[in-house]
Amino acid sequence: MVQTMPLRYGMNPHQKPARVMMEDGDLPFDVLNGAPGYINLLDAMNSWQLVNELQTALELPAAASFKHVSPAGAAIATLMNEAERKACFVDDLELSPLATAYARARGADRMSSFGDWVALSQPCDEATARILRREVSDGVIAPDYEPQALDLLRRKRGGSYCVLRMDPEYRPQPMEQRQVFGVVLEQRRNDALISADTFSRIVTQNRSLSDEAIRDLTVATVALKYTQSNSIVLGHNGQVTGVGAGQQSRVHCTRLAANKSDLWFLRQHPAVFEFQFADGVSRAEQNNAIDVFFLEDLTPAEQAAWEQAFEVVPQRLTAEEKRAWLDQVRGVVLSSDAFFPFRDSIDRASRSGVKAVAQPGGSANDADVIQACDEYGMVMAFTGLRLFHH
Repeated sequence: MVQTMPLRYGMNPHQKPARVMMEDGDLPFDVLNGAPGYINLLDAMNSWQLVNELQTALELPAAASFKHVSPAGAAIATLMNEAERKACFVDDLELSPLATAYARARGADRMSSFGDWVALSQPCDEATARILRREVSDGVIAPDYEPQALDLLRRKRGGSYCVLRMDPEYRPQPMEQRQVFGVVLEQRRNDALISADTFSRIVTQNRSLSDEAIRDLTVATVALKYTQSNSIVLGHNGQVTGVGAGQQSRVHCTRLAANKSDLWFLRQHPAVFEFQFADGVSRAEQNNAIDVFFLEDLTPAEQAAWEQAFEVVPQRLTAEEKRAWLDQVRGVVLSSDAFFPFRDSIDRASRSGVKAVAQPGGSANDADVIQACDEYGMVMAFTGLRLFHH
């Protein structure tokens, strides 16, 4: 028996009617609050798979912040230092392990996470709900909710915040279908498992892949599996630090991901923690002002608008000061969903502290890419696993 649930509209308001359905059995989630939309469910189903796989692989609570069917951030519950807590805007909160995972997932790219869909691998506790309550977000999916957490979330957005409870025992059929322009496509679902063994084939002179690097490559590669291709993901200390998604050129993916990763580390510069914001400046406006602080070549109008966010306008860092700060970054990892056709991505990654790389291999230029890694002292593993996602 087909189970269906109507949706307000499809991807856009003019795409009506719209619904979600299961051809065999019940829907694997319950709506505890609000009314999910079409894009909400695309984000929910993809992000749930990501956090579920991360927890299975690393046995730690996991969280993801999704926007437009790609992760803006993803993380496991690794301890945060004080600079990371401040950069994630959670230095005033008591954090549970699950809340720590979400704070990291949301904090790496706070601008992109504005209005996100959230996925949690464990039942949502009150500490995590308190972060969600004060951030701009569309909804959350988790295997369950503590009563206090659910009460907080049901009062968010005037009572309209979308809360889904996912059946953690649900397993889809091995084959999946989609319809495009009236044509049905079918394939085996991407059930490849990411583990330490994924990174066992090391092809560089440097063969030293630490436990921390394997952990971070696992986080980056699982996130990559649910990122719109072409895609590159950088990671560090149990979290994604930069995502380059949906670009037609691999080096453009790398530049985008590396620039975002650089910004994550720049947001931890001591100068940021001395900012004095003007009264009435919202959390979102503060966050945007921090990002703009590191931009160059603002127009006079942009500069004036930025200055209005501060009680005391901060002195911008020079290019040399920013470079000196980023030169201290070590131990970043990079994972790619397909092979590198040229060495240019490795050259760019070297400026963002990348020391470990995972990619499928199989390019005609593999030797040049390996040589580039050797020049920078990087360790690179060939996974033999392409992870395109569309």
